Amino acid sequence: MSSRIREAQIALMDTGCYFSSYRAGRTSVPAGGVTVDLYDLPRLDPQQYACMVIDHLADQEFLYRERSAVQAFLEEGNIVVFSGHLFRPWLPGASLFQPKAFQAVDDYRISIDHPHPIFEGVEPDDMTFNKGVAGFFARGHHEPPLQAEVLLRLPGGEAVTYIDRHSTRGTIVVHSGNNLMGYDHQGSTSGRIGGQLRGWVQAEHAELQARRALR
Repeated sequence: MSSRIREAQIALMDTGCYFSSYRAGRTSVPAGGVTVDLYDLPRLDPQQYACMVIDHLADQEFLYRERSAVQAFLEEGNIVVFSGHLFRPWLPGASLFQPKAFQAVDDYRISIDHPHPIFEGVEPDDMTFNKGVAGFFARGHHEPPLQAEVLLRLPGGEAVTYIDRHSTRGTIVVHSGNNLMGYDHQGSTSGRIGGQLRGWVQAEHAELQARRALR
């Protein structure tokens, strides 16, 4: 089991869209990650990967048709990180995206619900604003499952980012905005998110596999 934990990689799902976060041959791949064609999902080996990262441009009609493959991946004690707006129910335990009506800049403000390694050292204003403009980080929410761990919220208490460890035997991260794994830029504290998320994925996967070995 330990060799599996050590060798498992993060599957960065290539959606085939030009603007996708991960497109084979075009985008640099973060350490520990490998680009995988989204449409190879039915053939994905859950023993090879610790985590699937799926961004907002993914084909959700395809994911809905192949939702059993997503479920099976999670039931092996793996992780799915989804960033975007769910409009089809392909992700276990997750509700559909609810856009928020914004009246003023302060309506976009992100708050950290409680400290977490993914957002350690990240200033809320650096998530709220990008080059002085608000609204890029989140414009709505997904209602979290009852036992979910909420990490980030909008001013009305809506969950922007949450972790679900109860809907499957794996772990699901849902973020209602752009790809969290892509926050690797310099110049603001939000650039810490991508690397810290990757580190957290490795630690979380090790815990999941350790618990699985005891069953």
